[in-house]
Amino acid sequence: MTDAPEGNAPTEIEEPVPAARRREPTSTVGRGKAVTRTEAPATDRWTDGRTTIALADSLSQYESWETPGCIVSDGAYGVLGFEGDTSDHTGMPEWYEPHVAAWSRRATAQTVLWFWNSEIGWASVHPVLERHGWRYVNANIWDKGLGHIAGNVNTAKIRRFPVVSEVCVQYVFEPRINGKLLKHWLLEEWKRTGLPVREANRACGVADAAVRKYLDQGHLWYWMPPEKFQMMADYANEHGRPEGRPYFSQDGVAPMTGSDWALTRSPFNCPHGVTNVWQRPALRGDERIKANGTSGKAVHLNQKPLDLMHRIVSASTAPGSVVWEPFGGLFTASVAARRLGLRSFAAEIDPTYFHYGLERITQEACQDHLL
Repeated sequence: MTDAPEGNAPTEIEEPVPAARRREPTSTVGRGKAVTRTEAPATDRWTDGRTTIALADSLSQYESWETPGCIVSDGAYGVLGFEGDTSDHTGMPEWYEPHVAAWSRRATAQTVLWFWNSEIGWASVHPVLERHGWRYVNANIWDKGLGHIAGNVNTAKIRRFPVVSEVCVQYVFEPRINGKLLKHWLLEEWKRTGLPVREANRACGVADAAVRKYLDQGHLWYWMPPEKFQMMADYANEHGRPEGRPYFSQDGVAPMTGSDWALTRSPFNCPHGVTNVWQRPALRGDERIKANGTSGKAVHLNQKPLDLMHRIVSASTAPGSVVWEPFGGLFTASVAARRLGLRSFAAEIDPTYFHYGLERITQEACQDHLL
């Protein structure tokens, strides 16, 4: 609205509305890979009950996979790295959205997500992950070292420091009880008892931790140990108003136990001396899968080191956990899961990658029989 001359009514000025720009999704159609096989893989699905892999879009597989304890995502980077990848980071939120939504539908409070990507790629997808209930925990940096560029970068031309890193970002699926965040649910359940809030300290046998940590509603909130939860629930159901019982119950029939509460937190185990910066050279040598055994071209330009995959899977799983690898590539996370005695489900949409990944998995299975 503009200022009107004195004595006249104001005049509405319509701002021109820019025409909506329709951004066509970009892909690598027509871009050749280092290795492309013309023959179809021997099969489009393989399983031995421990490892299950499929030549398919993972979106068509999620509903048939068992509930994930750990998801290892190594998909689009926005660098035209494979058929269907986007040409830059701006198309990545749309690319990942259906996958993230599917992960959320199947995840539990025990599910950990490891999101591999470039720094800008991760930043672009982070809002999508948050919107679907994934809570950021930590960004881990894979530092490949100076050997990754070998001094062959024209910094005057690229006008930035050479990139020798990738990120592997840890998320957990935000736990809720009856649709409420844990800290909100805990305080509401205690208040329902009619007991003073400070009496929660007596219930838990602590000086002040129950009020200051377990029932706090801000950044000081602390996930309470299962034994303290058991004490709080027992006390509430013994001393709280009879008409409100059971307290601290998910189903309204029986109170949760300490074991039930333990399932609201995902497992994590950090080996001694490991930090969030992983100084490890880029993959070379015998582990690098090539078209002709130990010779020829590398099959997959972004093959991840098995030791790093082993690190993240072992850190975030418990016995019996199931690992998902939605963008299988050469199925490195599935190999790591297998060596840890875990079951895994994976999909790869590219026939060439699937062929070599299938060879790798079946060789692992043969090794198991020899041990």
